[in-house]
Formats: sequence, C-alpha cells, structure tokens
Amino acid sequence: MIIGVVKEGLPETRVSLVPEVVSALVKMNVTVWIEKDAGAASFYYDQSYTDAGATIKSASEITANADLLLSINAANIGSPKEGAVLMGVYQPLSNFSLMEDWATKGRTVFSLDTIPRTTRAQSMDVLSSQANIAGYKAVLLAATEYCRYFPMFMTAAGSIPPAKVLILGAGVAGLQAIATAKRLGAVVEVFDTRPAVKEEVMSLGAKFVEVEGAADASKAGGYAVEQSEDFQRRQREKIHEHAKKSDIIITTAQIPGRKAPILITKAMIEDMRPGSLIVDLASVTGGNTDLTQNDQTILHQGVTIIGNSALAATAPADASKVYSKNVLNFSKLIISKEGGLNLNFEDDIVKGTCITYGGKIVNERVLALGGVPA
Repeated sequence: MIIGVVKEGLPETRVSLVPEVVSALVKMNVTVWIEKDAGAASFYYDQSYTDAGATIKSASEITANADLLLSINAANIGSPKEGAVLMGVYQPLSNFSLMEDWATKGRTVFSLDTIPRTTRAQSMDVLSSQANIAGYKAVLLAATEYCRYFPMFMTAAGSIPPAKVLILGAGVAGLQAIATAKRLGAVVEVFDTRPAVKEEVMSLGAKFVEVEGAADASKAGGYAVEQSEDFQRRQREKIHEHAKKSDIIITTAQIPGRKAPILITKAMIEDMRPGSLIVDLASVTGGNTDLTQNDQTILHQGVTIIGNSALAATAPADASKVYSKNVLNFSKLIISKEGGLNLNFEDDIVKGTCITYGGKIVNERVLALGGVPA
C-alpha cells in the first residue's frame, strides 16, 4: 500500500507526517511517498524523509497512485484515484456539501477531528494535540501584543501590578492557556459552563468563575453545549462583571457544527480599559465576541481583538510532530500486518471517524447535522 503526503497550501505550515513517523510506517510494510518540500515549512526537509525510507514524488504522481492520501486541509486533495482513502481534518460538520460531493465520487474519507473523545482514542485526538499548542501560543501572542507587563514588577521607579487574564473555556486550549499565563506572572480567572473542570482550574492556580444552572456538557466531548436563555443572561452578566476588570481575555468556546457562542458583547468590550486585548481562538466559526473577524486584528475603542483559530500552525515543527503521531496511532487501526488497508468498522474509533464510505455519508453526527436521517 502507498501512503501519500501532499504539500499543504499557505498559510498552512504543518505537514501530515514527520520523518520519525515515516520510519514507523515503513516498518509496518507501507510505502510512503512525500511531495517535494511538503515538510519544508515545518523545518522537515526532503533529505530527512528519504533517510527515513520515504520517496519524494510530485503531487500528480501521489494523487494518482496513493491508496491512503494524507492532507490536513481539504483544499489540497486534488483528484485522487478511484478507491483512494482520504485522511485529514476536514471539518465535516461544517462542510456537509463537500462530504456529499466526496461520497458521490466514491471516496472513503476519515476526518480526524471526529475521532471519539474516549480514553482509548486519546493518542489519536488531533483536536487536543493542536489545541494544547494553540492555548500556549494564545498567551504568548497576548503577551507580545499587550501594551503592559504580564508579571508584577517592583522597581525604584514604582510598582507595576500583574496583568489580569480572563480565560473563557477550560478545555485543552484553556487549561494550557491558564498554565502559560500563570508562568508569566498573570492573575488568572477562568469561566466554563462545566462545574467538573473547577478542580483542574484551581489546581493550576487560577480562580474559577461559576454560574449555576448550566446544561450538562459531560457527553459533549470537551465542547460547549447550548444553554438556556436564562442561563445565558446570567452568564453574560457574570462575564461582563469580570471582563471589565480584565486586561487580557482569551476565548476558546466552540460548539461542533454550529456558530461559536457570543460570550463577549460589544458593550463588554467598550467597558474594558484602553490597552486591553482579546485573543479569540473560535474566530473560524464566527468568534466568541461581537466584533471578532477571522484572521484579522482590529482595534475598537482602545481594545485590540485578535481573531486567530490557527495558532497551532505558528509552532509548525511540534504541531506537525504531535499531529503525525496522532495519524500513526489511528493508522494502526486500519493497516493490516501485511501493510494493506483493513477497514474494520466494528471498531468504534474507526466507525466514528469515517465520514463517507461506499458512495454515501455514513457518519451519524454528520448525517444528523445535514438533515438526513441516519
């Protein structure tokens, strides 16, 4: 079997496989083809791939011959051969028409952002591995762009108080943001609708901001869930109270297949002091503020709002490394000992990650969201 890796288009800087994972796949009796310079933006060069046992090929050769085609983004797929299996992060809950098109063309598609978030699947969870990096980079970005210090300073010229950071969402990105902000000396407060994360938040040295009466999110795979109007009203009031005292706000809340919830209104932003800053990690799905614009930085009445959902790609070497390990661990479920494809849909992880098969959409979550009965 041939596994092909194509080069991602800019601004994407990550690559699906790094050389050390190529070596592991070659030992599994798999042939690996890498497009020329596919890893260059991640600082993995062609020679390191050939040393690991891969062959450098053109994009057209790879798409025409690969049995398993790896591309993080859907835009780089091209025209794979009939019967090829595609694997990447295709956001099928937001791209139903594309999934329909791929199903019609007979493509078997595995989208790694739909991997069940279970204990057994943790080593394959690309959302968590990338969110960890995004949370870390969000704080560093905020520290760079913020007009004041993060830590407290006491000098002969006077004292400077520590920055007050409010983090909305204590998932993987939020928890890493807490840890990073604390290491930089900030005072950190955290809001999350899930009371179960309170202990984790406090263990990292942050204060947990609680609003009672939240809908149960224990089965939402680490995501936010839609809340009642009464809860949303009380939530807005509580967040407003803390937002106007914050110097930095980092927002991370997303709901799969839906627009991100608005947590920071225009009025809240206008109540923040000049020089404050917001980093919105949910910008690609609409953002958590009224004013967020994806991939843009705007200034509103002295408050900077940065919309960036692709911060993991700003650390491309390590982001690619952990993503590649996720790919390897999942691939072990669908590759036989002889190095061929073995699509075992009795495996809950394989089944939950497969989007299209046999000419139709087979993923129940995608079908439900697309209005088609499962």
